[in-house]
Amino acid sequence: MTNRSRQWMWADAVELLGRIERLRSQGHSPALAHGGVPGWEPPVDLIETDHEVIVLVALPGVDPQAAEAFIEEGVLVVRGRRELPEVFRAARIHRLELPQGRFERRLRLPAGRYHDVRRSAGEGCLVVTLRKNTGAGGHR
Repeated sequence: MTNRSRQWMWADAVELLGRIERLRSQGHSPALAHGGVPGWEPPVDLIETDHEVIVLVALPGVDPQAAEAFIEEGVLVVRGRRELPEVFRAARIHRLELPQGRFERRLRLPAGRYHDVRRSAGEGCLVVTLRKNTGAGGHR
């Protein structure tokens, strides 16, 4: 085997490992995508201000009203489903990188109490805003 062949094989192996890592980091699992089990986890940003916690969930093509967002024992749960648009179902797909099917993301929230879980959309993201509760009676 020539040195050039080894370099080519090494470059292919590194590229393949990079693709696998990207899929793993996106939580994509085709084996789990069918049935009731979530098949992937969307990437998120979690930002805290003095008055609220804001979570940006990368969900291009998902209606924010179709995604659930709620607090369960100090964890924000965001879940829903991305469906292939009807127009694509009869098309010949050459590349499909956005994961489809059920998704769910669970995020441990910063210590505190929260209320008023609000959903909106912005620039391909689901924006979940949690108001901090300054008095008694909020969710943990």
